Amino acid sequence: MLSVQEARAQILQQFSHSKIIELSITVAAGFVLAEPVHSKIDFPHFNQSAMDGYAFSFNDWDGSSALHISGEVQAGNFYNSDVQQGTAIRIFTGAALPDGTDTVVIQENVIKQESQIKISDNNLKKGSNVRLMGSQTKKGELVLNEGRLLTPAAISFLAGLGIEHVKVYSTPSVSIITTGKELLKAGKPLEAGKIYESNSYGLNAVLHQMGISPVSVETVDDDEEKIMNAIKRHLDNDILILTGGVSVGDYDFVTSALEKCGVKKIFHEVKQKPGKPFYFGVYKQKLVFGLPGNPASALTCFYEYVADAIERFTKKEYFKKTEMPLASDYTKKPGLTLFLKGKIQGGMVSVLNDQESYKMNSFAIADSIIELDEEKEFHKQSDWVTVRVIV
Repeated sequence: MLSVQEARAQILQQFSHSKIIELSITVAAGFVLAEPVHSKIDFPHFNQSAMDGYAFSFNDWDGSSALHISGEVQAGNFYNSDVQQGTAIRIFTGAALPDGTDTVVIQENVIKQESQIKISDNNLKKGSNVRLMGSQTKKGELVLNEGRLLTPAAISFLAGLGIEHVKVYSTPSVSIITTGKELLKAGKPLEAGKIYESNSYGLNAVLHQMGISPVSVETVDDDEEKIMNAIKRHLDNDILILTGGVSVGDYDFVTSALEKCGVKKIFHEVKQKPGKPFYFGVYKQKLVFGLPGNPASALTCFYEYVADAIERFTKKEYFKKTEMPLASDYTKKPGLTLFLKGKIQGGMVSVLNDQESYKMNSFAIADSIIELDEEKEFHKQSDWVTVRVIV
C-alpha cells in the first residue's frame, strides 16, 4: 500500500492541464484569473469632485473675497463654459471639474447669500476634495494579475474600469456514481435490509460548496455490467467519482468494471484510516476516484484527495490546511495515517467522539479533519498537528 503522501503525489502527477474560459464578470465571481488584466482607461478618467460643494481656481482666489456662482454641474454632465476669475461653479459628488478649476470647498464650509458664497474653511488647500484623473488607476496599468481570485470587490473594481469579460480557470466537469444493492433514496419507505443512500448527497453538497454543479449523479446496483454501463456514460467528464464497491468482497465490482472500461489503475489502497481501499485511476487524461462506501470514509477521501485535485483545475484553494495544537492527548497504532473529525475552539482542535467510518453524527458537527502521522503513536495535549478546515 502507498502512504498518504505517495498517494497525493501520484494523483498530482497524473493531472494534465487546466481549461481556460472567458466569462462575463457578472458570473465570474469565485473564479481565478487565467491571465493578467490591464486597465484600458484612467480612473477616474477626469478630475472629479469628491464632495458636494463649489469648484473654483484656488490661485485666482485672494483668500477672503466672496465668489460669484456662475453655473452648476452634476454627476454625469460636463461644464463646457469658461470659468472666470472670482467665480465658482456649484458641483456635486462625482461630477467632472470644469476646466479652469482645481479645488472644491464643501457646501458645509460656505456662507451662501443669493448668488455668492463666502468660504469659511481655514484648512482649505489647492486640490482639496478633488479626485485627480488617474489617481486610482492609470491607463495601461496592471490591475489584477494571473492567479487572483475574483472576489465581489474585484468584480466591482473591473466593472468600474469598463472591463466586461475576463479569462479564468474553469471548474472541472464532475460526475458521481454511487453503487450498492442496499441503497434507497431519502424519502422512500425503508425496507428490510436496505439503508438510505447518503454519499451522493454529501458529495453533491461539498461540490456545490466549492462552486461546482455535478454533471450527473447516479446510483446503480452491485452488478458489474450495470456499473460498467454507468462508467461508460460518464467517462467523458474531467473527474468521475464512484462510491462503494472498491474493497475485496464478492460483490465489489467497481475496480474490475473500471479496468474493463479501459481505466488505468494508478493505485488501490492507501495506508490510512478511514478510507484504506481508496482507488485512483486515469482514462485519457480523465481522473477517476473510487471512494469507499462508508459515508465518513467517502467524504474524508473527497476532502483529502479529490478536493486537492480540483484545486489543480481551478487554481483555487478550497479547504485550507494549517497546523494547530491538540486539545487533549490521543494515542493511535502505528502504520496508518489517521484522519479524525475535529472541532476548532480557543485556538486548539479537539478530536470528536464517534470516529467510526459508518458514523456521520460527529462529521455533521465537525469543522475540521485532523491528520495524524502514519508512524507516530502518542500525541500529547498541545502537540501541533495538521488540520484541514472544512467549513
